[in-house]
Amino acid sequence: MSGTGTGEELGAQAARARALALLRIRSRATAVALLPAAVAVVLFAAGAQGFVDGGGWDAVSWAVTACAVVVLLVAAAVAIAVVRAKPAVSPTVPLTEKAAPDLYRLVRDLADRLDVPAPSAIALTPDCDSWLEDRTHPAADRAAREAARRDQDGPGAGPGRRRVLAAPVLVIGSPFLWWMRVAELRAVLAPVVAGTGSAAHPDIAAARRFVRGLDGAVADAAAPAQGPVRKVLRLPHAFIGRIARLLLRSCHSHAAEMERGVAAAASTRAQAVDYGLRIAAQEQVGLAYAGWDRLLTRVALPAWRMGRWPSRLDAGVVSALTELSRRDRLADGFTSRLGERPACDLLEEPGAADEAASLLAARLFHGGPAETGPDWSPVDWQQYPEEVVDRKWRTEAARLHRVLDDMGVPPASSAGPSDVGGAAVPTLARVVEHLVAGNGSGSGEELAAGISAAVARDEAQAQAQAKKQGQSQGRGQSQGQNPQPGSGGVNGSGVPGGSGGSGGSGGSGGDVLDFWGPDPLPLFPLQPPRTGTELLADHVAAMVCCAAVDTAGAAPGLDWLDGPALLVDGERRSDLGTPVLSLVEDGDAGPLRSWLSSVGVRTDKPVRLV
Repeated sequence: MSGTGTGEELGAQAARARALALLRIRSRATAVALLPAAVAVVLFAAGAQGFVDGGGWDAVSWAVTACAVVVLLVAAAVAIAVVRAKPAVSPTVPLTEKAAPDLYRLVRDLADRLDVPAPSAIALTPDCDSWLEDRTHPAADRAAREAARRDQDGPGAGPGRRRVLAAPVLVIGSPFLWWMRVAELRAVLAPVVAGTGSAAHPDIAAARRFVRGLDGAVADAAAPAQGPVRKVLRLPHAFIGRIARLLLRSCHSHAAEMERGVAAAASTRAQAVDYGLRIAAQEQVGLAYAGWDRLLTRVALPAWRMGRWPSRLDAGVVSALTELSRRDRLADGFTSRLGERPACDLLEEPGAADEAASLLAARLFHGGPAETGPDWSPVDWQQYPEEVVDRKWRTEAARLHRVLDDMGVPPASSAGPSDVGGAAVPTLARVVEHLVAGNGSGSGEELAAGISAAVARDEAQAQAQAKKQGQSQGRGQSQGQNPQPGSGGVNGSGVPGGSGGSGGSGGSGGDVLDFWGPDPLPLFPLQPPRTGTELLADHVAAMVCCAAVDTAGAAPGLDWLDGPALLVDGERRSDLGTPVLSLVEDGDAGPLRSWLSSVGVRTDKPVRLV
């Protein structure tokens, strides 16, 4: 224990030393701003005492005074910008104490064992990470006061509310609650909760506020202005931003070393609590991250593109990682833990918290309004094959034939005549014959370009509609209407709502993304834009799957690791990608025709489109 205490003391001392260095930078900046005023006072005092005389000294005194006034005005503007700047706040789903009493009890017990202050509130984030976040900015404090008024029994209620709210908010990755067991979660959170001890030190807290204020001032100054008049009006902000950026650059190394010292002290302090279990739990952190990333990119992203957001993403992590442990012998044995109590049992309504976190994940990684609608609605995993997979295939197949119609591609030789509207019969043979005939003539590139343009138009139309829906939602909230489920945190009854939660992550009881201002969504795109060839391959594969479903008795399915899947006789067929690429890239239809023959697909039969 003596070694542990020594390590913790060294880390805390290093953090405090760096915090004092940051405060000295602030003091030096203040001294530089006051220096001209001090010189002016000395000159006027010397003139009043008769130590200096003559018109030259009077001119110097007034010139220094004018310079002092200008410097003081600039310094005051910078100070106001730093104090009023909104620091970056992570989008989260706040949890009231009524919604998770056992989780709050676990965190407080952990803080007591570590002998540190308990976090002021708990919030969930759709990410595989956990951290402490300072939300003592006045804007966040207004949201917290509103949440405390609504949740009388929450951590922000009572006479000691302001003192409790000074502690940071504990942000927990929502996948951890579903994949980890209670003991594993406690072991993983121990070093995070231990960080509240250093956060309570006045020097470290003041240094963090100074750095976060500078960062917020720089971000505010960098915000784009619309129109020439506003650009001119923002010139003073740009000048203030340059000064704040200069100060922030001088603070960079000290701030980084201070946070390293805080982390070292917290890690050393947490060694006294579940240290052996934490080593094993870290393996689950890496596994959860891998499963969460695979679930978002392979399973959730296709649904988001179709205007559906899976409402049980965190529960899907368990299914994805269970499937991974079944396929990968390196992960074998991890599912034996599933018999223990999961950490999501610490919530009163796990489904409501999962739904709120799933909607936030959809908005962060794909974009979309805060409330549901006809073009943006939740989907259960049981409905995923029909609502997402089958609809995705038929939508892409319809887009493919629409582009072929625009290009004037005739129907397949084995197909019937065009319909009444002049469009060719949608058959797989038409697509295959066009790509084979166009090998070397550039028809494939033209088709890929047409599909890229069509996808871009559809996505732009969807974004415009989502923006319009978000604006109507904002007008409804400004008129006092209640927000729809999913737009806020998880309230005391355990259902998602617009209470804002005790974490104060949004505005005054509004959207959890209010702090991010007018930044376009998604904030964190999962994948780069797809190329024309990739889009063409996806659309051809979708057409093949539609033909297999309509003519060969196949069915759409869900693979927890790969997303949409084609089921033939109840078994997943994962060998379609290579034949499709041969057709798209080389114009060789041989591998695809062999695959279609093995499944029993009729290419001359029309398929049902959306």
